[in-house]
Amino acid sequence: MTQREVDLVVIGAGPGGEALASGAAKAGLEVVVVDRHLVGGECPYYGCIPTKMMVRASDAVAEVRRASGLAGDASIVPSWAPVARRIDEDATTHWDDTIAVDRLKDAGATVHHGVARLTGVGQVEVDEHRYTARRGVVLNTGTRPAVPPVEGLADTPYWTNRDAVQVTELPGSLVVVGGGPIGCELAQVFARFGVRVTVVQHGDRLLPANEPEAAELLAQVFTEEGIRVLTGVELTRVSYADGGFTLALDSGEELTADKLLVAAGRTPNLDDLGLETVGLDPAARTVEVDEWLRAGEKLWAIGDITGHGAFTHVSMYQNAVALRDILEQGGEPARYHAVPHATFTDPEVAGVGMSEQQARDAGLKVRTGSANLAESSRGFTHGPGAQGLIKVVEDADRGVLVGATAVGPAGGEILGFLAVAVHAEVPVATLRSMIFAYPTFHRAIETALSDLDQ
Repeated sequence: MTQREVDLVVIGAGPGGEALASGAAKAGLEVVVVDRHLVGGECPYYGCIPTKMMVRASDAVAEVRRASGLAGDASIVPSWAPVARRIDEDATTHWDDTIAVDRLKDAGATVHHGVARLTGVGQVEVDEHRYTARRGVVLNTGTRPAVPPVEGLADTPYWTNRDAVQVTELPGSLVVVGGGPIGCELAQVFARFGVRVTVVQHGDRLLPANEPEAAELLAQVFTEEGIRVLTGVELTRVSYADGGFTLALDSGEELTADKLLVAAGRTPNLDDLGLETVGLDPAARTVEVDEWLRAGEKLWAIGDITGHGAFTHVSMYQNAVALRDILEQGGEPARYHAVPHATFTDPEVAGVGMSEQQARDAGLKVRTGSANLAESSRGFTHGPGAQGLIKVVEDADRGVLVGATAVGPAGGEILGFLAVAVHAEVPVATLRSMIFAYPTFHRAIETALSDLDQ
């Protein structure tokens, strides 16, 4: 086994890990990066980028269908071929990470494809290599699709999101297990391309991390688009025969489908990482970190495994904080009071900070305000597809917003205003004194703020 001393070892090269490694190398540190799969992580190959290409295509299909009521006769015969081609050629470069690897090498880092394991403080083994890290080790191992312990499931050719983005031919029918962001986005995409879709959600609503009003609106839209939504049910058994799936539910109903997509959460990649050799619990679902992302002596952790939001933007934010700490540059530590998130269904469902229930559970004196986006001037002129809402959650004692939700066309973009308000703790009185452009969707924020007094 070869032995080498370096400054920093980064285990896992998702977006945050890649950015941190590149920044550290450019700052003059000797950096080794290890990833067991594709450098760049889930986001560019199986997550954010290819799925948003799929969403963009499905939105285009929906807009053509809406055009008949706005601009004359219009029709479309959806074809999956250009979607699959665009994902393969433009997004994933045929699921090859050469470009990402070269980026790191150009920055001055050494890259390994392999399985890394901690063997002690600042000690990492990768295949036949043993590294001693003078500055330390950064963990950015991310997550993988979770597989629920359902009888028969493991023996079937079910899909996860990784399979769904590589599809070149669509099935006639699909059952999606899981009503979170991944399940909802993909369910709507496939349904708009003619697939008969059923969503099975064990919780009482879709998008359980979002406000109930948002989930109710999205379920209504799904039903109108022909997607069957089953909530409050459990999948108890799965079988596969003659090219089709049969799914048994605890309600007694049986579902059949050509394909099964399991989107039932994520599992952290912490198994056999050697956490016990650095004093951490190898069975933990997250790695506990402080405000500088320190997880122990000469050890930092960023991304999904820290439990502060399984979002690319959180990983990128944490990478910058951790890198400053590694380089002893100081600056602001990490704060998570205004984490934004968006689900790119149509309408988009976006939120920031606390939900109403979370604020109440935190003991705050809560006031809420809301506005119907379709009833705004922009909603009226927009016409079909303008369903949405704005909801704001105020800490009445301090007079600042602690959370907000924006549902509607470009809901994720509308959220930008609200994210600034929550992050900077802008007084509600100051927000009310603003001039809101007319007629814009974000002008409905003014209506929601006014509703706080009701």
